Amino acid sequence: MKPRIELETHKLEKRLCRQVGQAIIDFNMIEEGDRVMVCVSGGKDSYGLLDILLKLQARAPIRFELIAVNLDQKQPGFPAHILPDYLKNLGVEFHIETQDTYSVVKKVIAEGKTMCSLCSRLRRGILYRVADELKVTKIALGHHRDDMLQTFFLNMFFGGKLKAMPPKLVSDDGGHVVIRPLANVAEKDLARWALHREFPIIPCSLCGSQENLQRQQIGNMLREWEIKYPGRIKSMFTALHNVVPSHLMDAAQHNFRDIRITGVPDADGDKVFDDEEFALPSIPELQVLTV
Repeated sequence: MKPRIELETHKLEKRLCRQVGQAIIDFNMIEEGDRVMVCVSGGKDSYGLLDILLKLQARAPIRFELIAVNLDQKQPGFPAHILPDYLKNLGVEFHIETQDTYSVVKKVIAEGKTMCSLCSRLRRGILYRVADELKVTKIALGHHRDDMLQTFFLNMFFGGKLKAMPPKLVSDDGGHVVIRPLANVAEKDLARWALHREFPIIPCSLCGSQENLQRQQIGNMLREWEIKYPGRIKSMFTALHNVVPSHLMDAAQHNFRDIRITGVPDADGDKVFDDEEFALPSIPELQVLTV
């Protein structure tokens, strides 16, 4: 039994490295000489991000630096020694920034209300400042494939936009490049990797303690779909890479006003009365989907 577990773990490590490496290449996330700030919260995703980036750094054909950064928000009972001890033993450069955002959030936000928005704004501003002080060129966040899909559905259901979480973008203050190297990685694989690596997980007593957030509800929906319709999550994620503006309704993305007869056959042209036919994505393990 043990050799089989070791084989599965080896396959998981190879998959994680391949998926992260592919995202870095596809979106040119890390370049020669970059100094990358890896935001480490104490959760499985950020631990996994740092772990895989260290593995890729050791074998990459380019030179880049990694510095792990944690924001200690002074949450009651927060085990402040865990991350410094872990990062010291890991031998990676790190910085712990201590700011009491917990008290600010608890003071401003009424009990029972969502804390994520204010907490996120406060953390963002602090991390941008720290990034400048540490002279980093990229800020790496631990959002994964499932986070991106959750954001897509949140925007569609509640924001009226077809918008997801980008793998790479300039920060809202215009001064930093933010990257998400885990863009191709499934959350369940990160959970398995965290168990294997025995990361010292630190629970969040702010956003992590709020059970009825819209994002968590969307996450539950996606997990239910994955159980009932295996392959659906992969298909939806593939769709984020295959946008067809001419078949949506955003006039800013496609020039509908000036459409004229061309006289040239086009396989992507409108089929008028034909029902849309859907070919299964080229995913070997994808099963036939039933709705």
